[in-house]
Amino acid sequence: MEQEHKYIGVEISKTNNMLKRNCKKSDVLRRVDDATGKNGWIIGFLAEKQDRDIFQKDIEQYFSIRRSTVSGIIQLMEKKGFITRESVDYDARLKKLVLTDRAKELHANMMKNLEENEIRLKQNISEEELATFFSVLEKIRSNIETESEIV
Repeated sequence: MEQEHKYIGVEISKTNNMLKRNCKKSDVLRRVDDATGKNGWIIGFLAEKQDRDIFQKDIEQYFSIRRSTVSGIIQLMEKKGFITRESVDYDARLKKLVLTDRAKELHANMMKNLEENEIRLKQNISEEELATFFSVLEKIRSNIETESEIV
């Protein structure tokens, strides 16, 4: 019997689609209709980094998203009441991104949901397999970055 050839990009895309569908079923996100998946990830990023000033460029770099895309996301998140932009004392040109109370509450609920999902995703996977998985993903991302620098 001939084994089916699998493509990394297709498998990552299929898995991503499954994760998105699963997130959309989440009670947390259903209660906040206007929070998209990217809003949730950015809220999480800002919540983890509350001890320092975070700017648009930090989000661009961390999520590998283009400036124009991040700009649009931030404007919508501000409009939806998830973040505010505040000036910083040391540079009048910069505006740091700050979570609102609404976003902080959403983040707490999302973290509970994330932990439940992680438990399910890790079922029947050993610590060694997880370490290998993350190592391979990092290499794939590195290959993509290297390739895009060449082109």
